[in-house]
Amino acid sequence: MIRILIADDHAIVRRGMKQLLLEQYPFAEIGEASNVEDLISLIVNQKKWDVVVCDMNMPGRSGLDAIMQIKEIAPGLPVLIMSMYPEDQYALRVLKSGAAGYLAKETIHDDIVKAIETVIKGKRYITLSLAEKLAESVNNETKKALHEVLSDREFDVFKLLASGKTITEIASQLSLSSTTVSTYRSRIMEKMKMKSNAELARYAIESRLI
Repeated sequence: MIRILIADDHAIVRRGMKQLLLEQYPFAEIGEASNVEDLISLIVNQKKWDVVVCDMNMPGRSGLDAIMQIKEIAPGLPVLIMSMYPEDQYALRVLKSGAAGYLAKETIHDDIVKAIETVIKGKRYITLSLAEKLAESVNNETKKALHEVLSDREFDVFKLLASGKTITEIASQLSLSSTTVSTYRSRIMEKMKMKSNAELARYAIESRLI
C-alpha cells in the first residue's frame, strides 16, 4: 500500500488530487495538510509516508522551506513540488533545493502518477522539456539571470516585494521580523543592482515570475 501526503492550502485542490490518486491507487493511504507546519507535523509524528506532493506557495512558509526541513528530518522522503508558475522559471530552483520533481498544475493530471512511480523508485522526475532546460543551464552557467543569484529565502521575499506587499505584510506571511525582511530587501537590491520595488516588479513581470 502506497502512502501519499498532499500539502496545499486549497481544500478543493487537495480533494481533486486525492480523487485522482485513489483512481490509480484504490488502497492508498492519503494524508492532507493545508500549510507547511501541518505537513512537517505529519511527517515527524507518523514517519510512514512514501512520497510528499507539496504546493510551491502556501501561507506563511513556502514549498522551498518545506523541502529544506523535510530533508533534515526525513532525508529519504521524496518531495514533488507542484506549482502554477512556469516550469522554466521555477523548476531548476526547486530541483536544486532537493525536490525529487516539479509538476506544473496545468498538466498535473497527466503527470502525477508517472511522477510518483518514478520518485518512489529513488529517481528524480524530470520532463523532457525540463531536461532540455537543465542542459541549457549547464551550458549557460556563466549567464545567470539576475534573480538566480538570490538565496531561496531572498527569492521568496523578492517575489512578495514585486507583488506589491509591504515589509510588514511580508514579515507576517513569512513569520519573520520586519527588520529581517528589510535586511533581505537590502541584499536583494544589492545583488540585483536595483533601487526600488518598482524596478523589482517590472523585472518580475518581464521575467514571468509573477
